[in-house]
Amino acid sequence: MLNGVVEGLMRIAFQLWYLFPILLFGIIIKTPWFKGKAGEFLVNFLLSKRLDKNKYCLIKNVTLPTENGTTQIDHIVVSQFGVFVIETKNMKGWIFGSAKQKQWTQKIFKYTGKFQNPLHQNYKHTQTLAACLEIPSEFIYSVVVFVGDSTFKTDMPDNVTYARGCVKYIKSKCNIVFSDSQVNGIIVEIEAGRLSRNFKTNFQHNKHVKQIVASKQSIDKTRVVNTIKGNETKAPVCNKCGSIMVLREVKKGHNLGNKFWGCRAFPKCRSMIKIEQ
Repeated sequence: MLNGVVEGLMRIAFQLWYLFPILLFGIIIKTPWFKGKAGEFLVNFLLSKRLDKNKYCLIKNVTLPTENGTTQIDHIVVSQFGVFVIETKNMKGWIFGSAKQKQWTQKIFKYTGKFQNPLHQNYKHTQTLAACLEIPSEFIYSVVVFVGDSTFKTDMPDNVTYARGCVKYIKSKCNIVFSDSQVNGIIVEIEAGRLSRNFKTNFQHNKHVKQIVASKQSIDKTRVVNTIKGNETKAPVCNKCGSIMVLREVKKGHNLGNKFWGCRAFPKCRSMIKIEQ
């Protein structure tokens, strides 16, 4: 009897095999990874079709090394009018934010969520690129593009826009700041400095991002505890690797009990700042 039940289930599964790929696809398209890739594809399509290829060079999915890991840029547009670094956000709902806020708000019916200010996120991209290319940062423009069913509910800066507005913003910069030879040189530098586009690069970058998120969450928990105790102190930033420093205490020796700021990246980074006792 048991064999008959098993055979019956296998027969049903065989007859309905085509439902499994459909179910799997339905799960995949709801993941943040797929939404991000879909948004990047749409922006890439618009930039490719609406920008003159004789004036603008599009470079996509660029991973650059930094002092403490990597940073990944969705799109870079190189032209005589400047270098445009584009960050894509595929989101829906109402979006609230300003240029100086650390976090922006997404509201979908009764749901309210927070996410990092994409201008702050893209700032690291522009500064890394400026350092790699050794060109003035004022010639590198940060652009944030929202795709999907989202609506801005606060006034946004000119460089935060919807998909079609991205092209308009790029074309609004019409002062020539680079010669043809400089443009070619910038393109060569980016292609030479980028990490290989493969699984290993993506894996290492994602691992680095997760470490940053975990570090920030740990810092936030520490600050909550300090606030409760009434001794909130703003932690300094390590001048060697850029990590947030943490308050530590000497455990032995003649300085026993003295406190100091130590780099969170210890033992990889042993930077420290003494605190006057």
